[in-house]
Amino acid sequence: MSSSVPPARQARLYVSRIDPWSLAKTAFLVSVVIAIVIIVAVAALWWLLNAMGVFATLNQSLNDIVGSSGTSLDVASLLDFRRVLGASVILAAFEVLLVTILVTAFAVAYNVTVGLTRGIEVVLTDAP
Repeated sequence: MSSSVPPARQARLYVSRIDPWSLAKTAFLVSVVIAIVIIVAVAALWWLLNAMGVFATLNQSLNDIVGSSGTSLDVASLLDFRRVLGASVILAAFEVLLVTILVTAFAVAYNVTVGLTRGIEVVLTDAP
């Protein structure tokens, strides 16, 4: 006895509305995670470069280029850990704000234009 497999059913659906508040909350949480990754990556990269002596070598190389004119460049104080981490925190905060605003604006723009475009078509298949 052979068993016949029924064909898979398909349904064509359209995304007719996106809730901006729901998308804003999701985008905010995802961008906070990305911001944490940015801060941790910057801190790890700074520690790695500091342990390798890159900042001291860069400082010495720049002072050799400038010469002994009495002016001494101190790159190590310019690239201090607190200063670099503070800049990365500011960058991460800007990223969270920008991503949240842009994603929310996208949801509003999508809801405005869905009347013209009928929305995004999604094909769902019932696998046998």
